[in-house]
Amino acid sequence: MSASDRSATRPVALLARPGAARERLKEAVLAAGGALVLEEDPGALDPAALQAVGPAMVLVALEPAVEDALERLAPALEAPQLELMFEEAELAARREGWDAQRWTRHLAAKLQGHDQVMPPGQEEEALPLIEPGMPERPDERHADAPLQFHVDEAVLHIDEVPADTLYAPPAAVDRPEVLSFEELMAMAPSRPAPETVPVLPPELPPLADTAEPAVAAPAPLPGSFHSWSLLEDDAYAAPSPVAAPEVDGAPQRDAADAIGTGALGALSLVELESAADAPAQGALLLLAGIGGPDAVRRLLSALPDDYPLPVLVQMRLDGGRYANLVKQMSRVAVLPVALAEAGQALEGGNVYVLQDGVGVVAQAGGLRFADEPAPVLPALPVERSAVVMLSGADPLLVPAALEFAGRGGWVAGQSGDGCYDPEAASQLAVAGHPAGPPEYLAGELVQRSFD
Repeated sequence: MSASDRSATRPVALLARPGAARERLKEAVLAAGGALVLEEDPGALDPAALQAVGPAMVLVALEPAVEDALERLAPALEAPQLELMFEEAELAARREGWDAQRWTRHLAAKLQGHDQVMPPGQEEEALPLIEPGMPERPDERHADAPLQFHVDEAVLHIDEVPADTLYAPPAAVDRPEVLSFEELMAMAPSRPAPETVPVLPPELPPLADTAEPAVAAPAPLPGSFHSWSLLEDDAYAAPSPVAAPEVDGAPQRDAADAIGTGALGALSLVELESAADAPAQGALLLLAGIGGPDAVRRLLSALPDDYPLPVLVQMRLDGGRYANLVKQMSRVAVLPVALAEAGQALEGGNVYVLQDGVGVVAQAGGLRFADEPAPVLPALPVERSAVVMLSGADPLLVPAALEFAGRGGWVAGQSGDGCYDPEAASQLAVAGHPAGPPEYLAGELVQRSFD
């Protein structure tokens, strides 16, 4: 490492319990060029000791045994100058080989502030910069020449152009004179407009005189539509009431009496239309995976407390420790964070962490969690929903996200800068959808209107 690299090294504090995960994370920090200023068990660490070493980044190995310690260290970890990075201790302990090298490259990019995460020798070549100025002119005589000059020059060299072997013009035919558009129009003969001859349908044969007697039209019933009139409003007479037939000695009730006086008047066409035209409830779906807790934390912390949509966090965790994820996100999110439960209705301005086996279904009145592992995307209305793919999102979900965008939905992905696993999000960027860091994506979501 050169002197300039050492001067730019960022101090890192590693909070992990002793074990294989701690050793792997320590090796990754040193290999990524970080300066390890503190290596301690969170349960035995004093907040003042963490503040005394002045780290720029804190790397935490998450496991159930350190949850209480992290709550105690929360005031020191929430300092604005600190950059937090969480990693599952179980995953870190198992990571080796190519997977460990890839994670180290992403950690180095985060520490050194660049987006180069490819292995050595596969870096993207820089494109040549465009130099200012006019291009060189191959022939100065063409600089300010009029169009006719190029036409005359083309006529002189037309015989030198190779001809198509499938067609050769006859030698006896003289080349026609080149005429302007105005000359061609003047030579065109005027033609009268064709007369429009109406096309009449063929005459029908006369109807044979039948001897059948004419059937008289039936007399209109009292109160039927035959008595209606658009011109003679005063001539309309209200239909006389018809006595209801008796059944078992008791007259049947009239339809209006059966419904009840005023029941029909309470109905309103405007109210029915407004209920039918009410927009379907939408939601914001965050898809993440390995390296996703940090990206989800950054995006949720940037959403305001009046964000109108319910936010769904779908991130697969080994061991299903979703309750711990809810605790982590509750510390940084302004919106309330809860674990999704089957049968619960989605409410705007809330964050729900989806656990295994819980899906989302669309029902009358909005969205509801269901006790079935159904895909979430088909249940979301495209005009009032959005999908964001963060670090570690499953690439198998990219076709469904692109199909959602093809129907008019808003889809975006986290950019490669600072993204541990950008495979799925990069495919969205290649397809032309918005991309950027989590804070930028949160700003775009706030600016969009999902009414």
